[in-house]
Amino acid sequence: MTQLKATITTRIARDLEAVETELKRQLNPYLDLVNQVAGHILFCGGKRIRPLLMILSARICDYSGDDDITFSTMFEYLHTATLLHDDIVDGATLRRGKPVANTIWDPATVVLAGDFLLARALSIAAETGNPEVLRTVANITEYMSQGEIHQLIRKMDIGLTESEYLEVIRNKTALLVAGACRVGALIADAPKETVDALEAYGHHIGMAFQMADDLLDYTSDTTVLGKKVGADIREGKITLPLIIALKCADSEDREFMEMLLKEKNFSARNFQRLVTLLENYGGIAYTRRAAADHIHDAKQALNGLKLSPTREILFDIADFVLSRKS
Repeated sequence: MTQLKATITTRIARDLEAVETELKRQLNPYLDLVNQVAGHILFCGGKRIRPLLMILSARICDYSGDDDITFSTMFEYLHTATLLHDDIVDGATLRRGKPVANTIWDPATVVLAGDFLLARALSIAAETGNPEVLRTVANITEYMSQGEIHQLIRKMDIGLTESEYLEVIRNKTALLVAGACRVGALIADAPKETVDALEAYGHHIGMAFQMADDLLDYTSDTTVLGKKVGADIREGKITLPLIIALKCADSEDREFMEMLLKEKNFSARNFQRLVTLLENYGGIAYTRRAAADHIHDAKQALNGLKLSPTREILFDIADFVLSRKS
């Protein structure tokens, strides 16, 4: 995984640097407080997968303009806005190894900074002059909100089904990644079949990314992950490893898992017992297989695209999503 990450980083280093510069430039004309709150999370180690996928999708479609870097920032602004809002809703304490923004500034300020980033993303979408791009970004914003609301109303609900879980992560995560790939193809005036192929690639990458993220909450540690392990279950979030384990568990183990879901301040020992149960009942292995299936489908979606260094990078990113540790 380390070697794969290094290979990808080397090949996209110039793009990463350009995105960082443009993210800062796009915020400079606005209030210092907005820069401080947004920058607290925006410039503390994000992977920039969403803007990079937009740039690479445009490149594989032979985009010849000069605005791909600028347009790509809208996807990082959208992503950052959701993180600012989510940390308030979830009562989180750490994000990317730092205290969450709403422990430094009051929640009202953080909510408004997130709202600004959403508006800024829509403004950048409008600057493309392409109604289909604007429609895509507007739909992403709408469905991300629906995904978060769906997750919120089913908080601590052990009746959440696998199909509902998949719908939640499709809306809150996969649509943004798919949209980034779609917009890259749209600004390059790619034919419909190419737009659809790249959007499908992004969808499967997004689904796998969220599944991998949900796994890391049980299999990583705080230092590597940048947030407290076990945060999902402490926040009452029912994710795929737990859904599968609950379905397969005997009555005693199911009762323990239900108890832990209601007890936010559980001990490290009890959390480790939970992880063991998720392993024993196949929840972790099932989620890994599901993520791997999405990565396979993501690569399959690119099969009709021409062989190129850019396609190789897209394949490498798919492999990285599955193997990442943070």
